[in-house]
Amino acid sequence: MSDLSYPKSKINKVNRLGDRGVYDCKTVHEIITGSQVVHVSFNPGSLEDYPVILPMIGKLGSFENPSADLSEPLDLYLHGYVSSRIMNVARQSAKDEPQKPMKVCVCATKVDGLVLSLTPNSHSMNYRSAVVFGTVELVTELEEKLYAMRLITNGVLPGRYENTRVPPDGAEMQSTQILRVTIDHASAKIRTGEPGDYEKDLKREELLDKTWTGIIPLYQAFGEPQPSSYNRVKEVPEYINKYVKETGDVEKEYAETAITKQSAGKA
Repeated sequence: MSDLSYPKSKINKVNRLGDRGVYDCKTVHEIITGSQVVHVSFNPGSLEDYPVILPMIGKLGSFENPSADLSEPLDLYLHGYVSSRIMNVARQSAKDEPQKPMKVCVCATKVDGLVLSLTPNSHSMNYRSAVVFGTVELVTELEEKLYAMRLITNGVLPGRYENTRVPPDGAEMQSTQILRVTIDHASAKIRTGEPGDYEKDLKREELLDKTWTGIIPLYQAFGEPQPSSYNRVKEVPEYINKYVKETGDVEKEYAETAITKQSAGKA
């Protein structure tokens, strides 16, 4: 069975250095899942308003098919305070034009290295980015809302939801709004490898002798967990230590491996 992919269209097609474009669900979803923060862009609804983009926590899942993995179709769940701007716009949109749901564009980016070349124009970064375009629905059913809150909490740190006071109480549920984004279009773009200098510069011996070129790996790493002022648990739980170590190791390994994987095109 071949991997599922998002159909390439004028909306999600990668034009600049198109050979770096990736459309399979697994790659797109892995980038979003591995990002602590996603940036959500939406139209606030007034001609006098500027376009809005917000940093938010967004996690992928399927309420209808909870066992679905990253290679399958998934929804993107966003959460925020019930009266925040994006939630107000979503509610108003659903009320005014239920047949034309609110649309968003969501972006996630992971930088894996600084790529230093012979000339400023050839400098680049090794990176993985994903952009999704989708339609928004308010989550109103209690069961799905609890599913999303657990998904988001454990998406930040696996196992955390079950190791806290749950379920959220009535006031917490009322103050929190969940949005479900049905992904209509998506794509990823990935750069790996060494610098891509021009042949004319590679022939300049004096330039090669004075200019250091190479890659500085860049990856997310977690520091030592620090207890709060009122913490009474003497030892850091194993699920926290495991996540801190394993996530840092995986990020470092990818950033270092990306140096030897050459991607298409210059820069």
